[in-house]
Amino acid sequence: MEKYVYMFSEGNGKMRELLGGKGANLAELTSLALPVPSGFTVTTEVCEMFYKNGGEIPDDIKGEIILCLQNLQKLTGKKLGDTEKPLLLSVRSGARVSMPGMMDTVLNLGMNDETVEALASLTKNERFAYDSYRRFIQMFSDVVIELPHEDFEKIIDGVKKKSGKRLDSELSANELKEITNLFKDYYKSHTGSGFPQNAEEQLFETIKAVFRSWDNPRANYYRRMNNIPYSWGTAVNVQEMVFGNMGENSATGVAFTRNPATGEKKLFGEFLINAQGEDVVAGIRTPRPIEELREVFPNIYNEFKEIADKLEMHFKDVQDMEFTIENGKLFMLQTRNAKRTPSAALKIAVKLTEEKMITKKEALLRVEPKQLESLLHPQFDEIALKKAKLLCKGLAASPGAASGKAVFSAERAKTLYEKGEKVILVRLETSPEDIEGMAVSNAILTGRGGMTSHAAVVARGMGKCCVCGCGEIEFYGDNIVISGNRFFEGDVISVDGSTGNVYMGEIPVADAGISGDFEKFMQWADEERKLKIFANADNAADASKAVFFGAEGIGLCRTEHMFFEKERIKEMRKLIIARNMQERESALSKLVD
Repeated sequence: MEKYVYMFSEGNGKMRELLGGKGANLAELTSLALPVPSGFTVTTEVCEMFYKNGGEIPDDIKGEIILCLQNLQKLTGKKLGDTEKPLLLSVRSGARVSMPGMMDTVLNLGMNDETVEALASLTKNERFAYDSYRRFIQMFSDVVIELPHEDFEKIIDGVKKKSGKRLDSELSANELKEITNLFKDYYKSHTGSGFPQNAEEQLFETIKAVFRSWDNPRANYYRRMNNIPYSWGTAVNVQEMVFGNMGENSATGVAFTRNPATGEKKLFGEFLINAQGEDVVAGIRTPRPIEELREVFPNIYNEFKEIADKLEMHFKDVQDMEFTIENGKLFMLQTRNAKRTPSAALKIAVKLTEEKMITKKEALLRVEPKQLESLLHPQFDEIALKKAKLLCKGLAASPGAASGKAVFSAERAKTLYEKGEKVILVRLETSPEDIEGMAVSNAILTGRGGMTSHAAVVARGMGKCCVCGCGEIEFYGDNIVISGNRFFEGDVISVDGSTGNVYMGEIPVADAGISGDFEKFMQWADEERKLKIFANADNAADASKAVFFGAEGIGLCRTEHMFFEKERIKEMRKLIIARNMQERESALSKLVD
């Protein structure tokens, strides 16, 4: 009989296609005897069946889920919906490759009017019990019923305002009870029925909602952007809850084995005391740097550091880990290969090779080609970028990063450039007449046009940073308005052609170069490659740059680009529309060089 639901102890890290990345990694953590809350995974195959079955879980698979739930209850000594020792669950998605934040999660599943009292009695902590219940109602209502999340936040804000409290963590048990009752009233007024009290019903409705989230707009967009096939589907992971919100002896956090922005070999992350995981991500409170965990929980910090080192060595890559501390005990909730910036990806690949953790061939496959390409263009300083104000986002038409004074015509771009100014040409759209202005600009930004528009094609040919099709820009002759902010000529903006983002003010930029780790990495690539590398260049300056970056010849030279300069383009047009041989020869004589 085919199996569709696996206990964590039945799987391993090689079963990603079936268990999804999260499920496979939880199974691997379990096999390493690390402190992982027990649970089970409903496989990716069930996701496909769910959609074919009209949005329902087949009865035989429901039976498998019940069997695994019974196993989980034996392992934990708790029971879902029990009034003495209630088992509470987290239900989370888990695609084959990491899609952070794209799909849905529900925590504290199993809470109802009876289990909340049982939990309060069992833990002797009424505040914690009602904090968990109100969180569950809010997440279930949002994810499963699709009631607006912000409406629940307004209810919380109303109670905080009335009681003079600023943070959620300052609310008393009675205030959390009041919020819970208000949440239930809101639920009933919008659904026509009371909040579901049957824990098993809660579980199946939540599993279905997580499968549905595979097809939500943000998940679809993320897949398109990252070339992830829709057919892969997501798994669903059902896991015993552990609580970081039990008091001052509990916490939750996220950490990386190395800095994902710089690649520095140092534990990097954040944590919150008396909180649950979504509090760190949501930014409701300001987290504390992971180094401070050493001061607050020194023994746990040492245990966590040991586990982090062990996981990086085991997976042979930088790990992104989620953890919870419940009443002074550490639990690992997840690990996955960490997302990282292009510069960090390069540094980490080289360092892991030098540390004999991976081979040169493996290192070459750890860095995406598009990450390498972005490193060949100027980049914004990562720290300054985090503080910058984002104005709008367009199409990332040509990579690179630049800050400069906004100008709205090619003529003004030339004038300011001749005065030694750095400029960014902002146009509704560009045309061949703008070529000189484009040539002297640090970046080009357009309100219209796509990835094959004039601005995009010419900018890429020039190696200029370019963002196109930024529809939020409104043009008013001598000024523009971007997302409600008015800019006149000379006001400074910053453009990131690698992401399509446009920022207010100046952001420090570092020029690209091939040295250090980059040079070493490219030498390794040279040892492996079979092809020669020729460049696309149309003039002496581009050819020189190509040689600097290691090209071995010119593979494509577009002759038509020789006619883009202001005086030549006029003669080229005369040539095209010549009515007789004399006019044609006259134009040709001026183009002969």
